[in-house]
Amino acid sequence: MFRILTMNKIARSGLDILVEAGYTVDEHMERPDGLLLRSANLHHWRIPPSLQAIARAGAGVNNIPLDIMSGHGIAIFNTPGANANAVKELVLAGMLLAIRRLPQALEFVAGLKGDDHALHEQVEAQKKHFVGRELAGKVLGVIGLGAIGIQVANAGIALGMRVIGYDSAITVERAWMLSSEVSKASSLQAVLGNSDVVSIHVPLLPETKNMITPALLAEARQGLILLNFSREGIVSPEVVLEALHKHQLDTYVTDFPAAVLHGQPRVIALPHLGASTVEAEENCAVMAASQLRDYLEQGTIRHSVNLPDCAMECSTGHRIAIVHGNVPNMLGQISTHVAQWGGNIVDMINRSKEQLAYTLLDVDQQPDDVLVQTLIHIDGVRMVRLPGRAVHGD
Repeated sequence: MFRILTMNKIARSGLDILVEAGYTVDEHMERPDGLLLRSANLHHWRIPPSLQAIARAGAGVNNIPLDIMSGHGIAIFNTPGANANAVKELVLAGMLLAIRRLPQALEFVAGLKGDDHALHEQVEAQKKHFVGRELAGKVLGVIGLGAIGIQVANAGIALGMRVIGYDSAITVERAWMLSSEVSKASSLQAVLGNSDVVSIHVPLLPETKNMITPALLAEARQGLILLNFSREGIVSPEVVLEALHKHQLDTYVTDFPAAVLHGQPRVIALPHLGASTVEAEENCAVMAASQLRDYLEQGTIRHSVNLPDCAMECSTGHRIAIVHGNVPNMLGQISTHVAQWGGNIVDMINRSKEQLAYTLLDVDQQPDDVLVQTLIHIDGVRMVRLPGRAVHGD
């Protein structure tokens, strides 16, 4: 059966899915078929020639060298939405911390001294310094309407806020999940210029790095509360510091502490707690383990970041999975080689995603080394997989 290497602590509920299926799962292993991890850095990791798939129990994949893995035909999975509720709840907590000035109030109370009477007098004399505002009636801007952004937007509606959302590439599936009361913003400028609170939920890509610019903050609505529970590189700490000094920002709430912002009174920094709940860790582990199992056993792909979603019902044939370049005449070459080998294709499906494509086919007889070697030497083929075995291209 398959061998799975773990590189971080993975919730038991996820590991049990693999162990109960007869997989060998260990944190020390040679020749793994699959890799299960959270935040372990793979950029300088030596790739075992046996590796077929990587599943990250989380959404971001910045710790994985996507181009290198794709070059070897290795499928990379993540778990979008599995930790969405945990992050949404923390964003809501961040909003309340900022708008009600709760960190300052907590710090004040922690520094009080005296008996009950003295405490009461100090509280009544100083509480006027911690007057906050209410979320109801305020405008919430949500940048990025993926799994988390949609939940934040819908929660804002439930809290009585007016919500505007911006996402240049929202999917049809996500759009159906978004409350009809959420208004569409045409630009980032429109979001920051018309919102009392802005929450960012986009992946870290070259086009999103440092996306909140000084020019955008200069046009922001006065008293803006900005929240970044997305990725560290989305918002530059130096830009935030300047905006705070210029009173373009009222408060910055983030899950990514930075030295330049440390100790700033209008910065609320948390120690990367977004997905740090028991429930989120279990959800991510279960989803990642299930993806690995479906891929290794059936060739099914769901939520891969480098390969297309693909599924085909099992027939009476013998399954072959092929990862290859998205180039013309690939299916023709595969079909020809199977026919010359003497086999018949019972069923076949092909899907593509950017530069890569994926073909699943069931043939009427057990594939042998002759067929596998013929297929792997087709120009552009990255990997040929049979149940229990995989061969990488050159």
